[in-house]
Amino acid sequence: MPEVLVGGHRVSFRLDGPADGPVFAFVNGLTQYSDLWAAYAAHLSGRGMRVLRFDMLGQGASDKPALGVRFEDHWRTLEAILDHLGAERAHVAGISFGGTVALQFACERPERCASLVAMSCFAEMPPQLHRLGCGLYESLVEIGLPALQRWLMPMNMSDDWLAANRDAIPQMMRRGYAVNDLFALQNLMESVTGFEPITDRLGRISCPVMILNGEYDFFTPRKCHEVLRREIARSRLVIVQHAYHAFTLEHPAVTLRLIDAFLDHVEAGTWPGDRTVWIA
Repeated sequence: MPEVLVGGHRVSFRLDGPADGPVFAFVNGLTQYSDLWAAYAAHLSGRGMRVLRFDMLGQGASDKPALGVRFEDHWRTLEAILDHLGAERAHVAGISFGGTVALQFACERPERCASLVAMSCFAEMPPQLHRLGCGLYESLVEIGLPALQRWLMPMNMSDDWLAANRDAIPQMMRRGYAVNDLFALQNLMESVTGFEPITDRLGRISCPVMILNGEYDFFTPRKCHEVLRREIARSRLVIVQHAYHAFTLEHPAVTLRLIDAFLDHVEAGTWPGDRTVWIA
């Protein structure tokens, strides 16, 4: 995998699609890694996009510093990769932790964000989300990574998915042990505890924005996404029916269909951006 140095640390990334295509960047969730976007990269590169996937500091094949990573370092990592590629602008999509990173990038560098897909994320942490985060962090520190994964899986996925993948789940969890480092992940979660609300900066976002929220997402529920819808001028909130927090993994075909339709509008200059709510 290609690498770029960011603050003295190696950050690994992947590129798919034509070298002259517009850049579309995916930002991982907290315990994810770039391979999980492989099907998305294959599809979007087929429509002429130059698809960027990368592991943030503490994830996958990138360096895993045990100390010193702040939340703002993550959007700056995306910026550093775009600089390395010579890309002035990019379409950006992120989920959960990565969705909030993508939001912050769009707030701080609005001129570099061609469009934004913000999924299962937040601009401020309501008390329920904060307490859930504290509980997950304590599970990680006091018991270990297996405890965190056991909590996250039923919070992220539906009953149907859990039942269908019952036999494969142990192998998935072992894969999580291989790609996640305990202390690096602890540092990533600590960077979230230092997250400062960005609601007052959402008005800076000038690009077309599609906000996606799972109907049954109780980790980042609709109230989190209503804040985004109200504050971002060119936004539209789409509720993905029967979906939970990690709908990009559980419902990739639906997610890709929504992204395709959004990009069609963006490329044609017809995205409504009317702050309405739609059901997918």
